[in-house]
Amino acid sequence: MAIIGEIIKRAIKVNGLITSHTSPEAAQLEVLQNLLSRAQQTAFGRHFGFAEILKSKDPIRVFQEQVPIFDYDKLHAEWWHFLEEGHENVTWPGGQRFFALSSGTTSNSKAIPITDDMVDAIRRSGIQQVLSMKNFDMPAEVFEKDIMMLGSSTNLKDYHGFLAGEISGITAANLPMWFRKFYKPGKKIAASDSWEQRVKRIAKAAPKWDVGTISGIPSWAELMLKEIIRYNKLETIHDIWPNLRVYTTGGVAFGPYRKSFEKLFSKPVTYIDTYLASEGYLATQKRPDTDAMSLIVDNGVFFEFVPFRPENMDDEGRVRQDAEVLALRDVQEGEEYVLLISTVSGTWRYMIGDTVIIKNKELGEVRISGRTKHFLNVVGEQLSVNQMNMAIQRVQEKFDLPIHEFTVATVSDQGKYVSKWYLGADQHFTSNDLNSFLDAELSNNNKNYKVARGQSLSDVQVKVVPVAHFHDWSANFKKLGGQTKIPRVMKEEELRDFEAYIAKL
Repeated sequence: MAIIGEIIKRAIKVNGLITSHTSPEAAQLEVLQNLLSRAQQTAFGRHFGFAEILKSKDPIRVFQEQVPIFDYDKLHAEWWHFLEEGHENVTWPGGQRFFALSSGTTSNSKAIPITDDMVDAIRRSGIQQVLSMKNFDMPAEVFEKDIMMLGSSTNLKDYHGFLAGEISGITAANLPMWFRKFYKPGKKIAASDSWEQRVKRIAKAAPKWDVGTISGIPSWAELMLKEIIRYNKLETIHDIWPNLRVYTTGGVAFGPYRKSFEKLFSKPVTYIDTYLASEGYLATQKRPDTDAMSLIVDNGVFFEFVPFRPENMDDEGRVRQDAEVLALRDVQEGEEYVLLISTVSGTWRYMIGDTVIIKNKELGEVRISGRTKHFLNVVGEQLSVNQMNMAIQRVQEKFDLPIHEFTVATVSDQGKYVSKWYLGADQHFTSNDLNSFLDAELSNNNKNYKVARGQSLSDVQVKVVPVAHFHDWSANFKKLGGQTKIPRVMKEEELRDFEAYIAKL
């Protein structure tokens, strides 16, 4: 019997039962007041009158009136560049040791300050995730097994005298001592700079481990599992890790990856969604009977919500300063919003670039629906990534075709506009029905797309290519592994470059 595991499981259950159940709305007000109080003497806090906001009867409303909306470029240009020059007390008390590097879609490159307070907040959020395991009825043995955290390199680099890397690497480099016994791939392998080298070393060492949980972005976790299976001549990953029971996903919607993941398993695996962005740990799935995640509303992050409508966004996919902005108390279930955050790293009313759908307001549950810059609206299609993901899932079901990656762009072609889709799969596939089926799915789920197809959008062209083409392109133009994501929507020039590159493969 797994005695230690049973003790841990019971401790988690007891901890979960005695955890406070403050409403998300009340917790969010307390978080904002704490953020304003701690930062009121910073340069940012003095400039925007945090002390006066704290004295108001409705600090949320006054905060929204007095502090403008920021994206990364605006916050860096006006405030964060001082941090890189060695200044402190700029947007958060003191300084910081780390910068999280990200090549996201909301900016060409980002270096986000990560304070010690944020490192602590991410740890506490991780504990919330562990405590929520009481709701998933896991066998006691799971709590004694190794945890594979597939992230970026923990070998942090110098950045203006600070340590810098992707947030997963920073987090893994600062794990608490008690957790290191369970952590895989371990310190030495995790410090490998090269993604390919890291995966090869993981595949070689895999037989020595007894992994019960895997955590990582789906595209890269899938590649890792396939390499382990290939290298060790296995049928499925359970041949080598028979106690694997949990996969915690994050970064992108998992739905399009589910079919291909299930081919790698021979036993049931529980999927748990998480939301660890470069700016912080924002949400985690806390119960099994939903596909939504609970916003972590009591741990150093204040959330705001902008209705995702054309009038609230500019041509570059940024939130307008005069946009309608809501607190959690004012949102509506089923509606889609652009997420803004203020955090203990000194981000303020910051457009993170993601869109979410409110699934359960009372529980503060959301589902990531896409990216602001992955909203396709060249000729009035108004397609969200959420709608694209649902259509791709239907394609997989209809044609029994596991699709690992996809991207789309609306491009001009001899005076007409064409929607061009590239789907990444492991198998060769051709079908005259694929174009019409995808087109019909999009039309059925989006009236704006249907109107555009009858007017300005003349054709839909779908091409299935080896998924390796996406990975090769990413390695050459972005990078492999870690937090890196394949863009779901490209501009016409980007797609032309993508097509030119994969044509050479």
